[in-house]
Amino acid sequence: MDQLLLGIGTRLQHTQFGPGVIVGVRYATYLISFIHHGIKEIEKNDSNLEEIIPENVTEELETHSAVERSLLKILRQWSSPEEIVQLGDRWLGGTMILQPKEGSQKAKEIPIDVFFHKIVMTRDRLRVLEQQINAHKVLSDEDKVNLQQYITRIYGSLTTFNVLFRNKEHWFVGEKGAKEE
Repeated sequence: MDQLLLGIGTRLQHTQFGPGVIVGVRYATYLISFIHHGIKEIEKNDSNLEEIIPENVTEELETHSAVERSLLKILRQWSSPEEIVQLGDRWLGGTMILQPKEGSQKAKEIPIDVFFHKIVMTRDRLRVLEQQINAHKVLSDEDKVNLQQYITRIYGSLTTFNVLFRNKEHWFVGEKGAKEE
């Protein structure tokens, strides 16, 4: 039996632990789920193993842990850390009412915390956009500066909503605020 070719799903018989199925592949071991003994880590060259039904046979040694590490690295690289941004105390439990000019039309009520969440998500997505612009390999420095200035103007348009934030450090800052610092 070629130990390196067994993949996840391969059914095995072990003289000590009985029947089992490979649920994980590592460099020198298999993680095998045995019916009566649970999951055990067994060396690939264990002479007590006997292959019953081969599954997912491959010559590549791509393990779940290696794939998981790669995905985590990519997610950390491309996502921004979740920051807890709190709504100002005076707005907690509040409602925003959008009243049409026509008195015959119905007003729209939106919980302030729902609206606030959308504002925070907009800000976070703008920050990610800024990061991607700064890290872009093809854009010239001039293009990056122009796009950054445009994003700064967007922040300036959103300063109206600063009143909703509990802490000033979370506020939107436009061109005027940036010049004052």
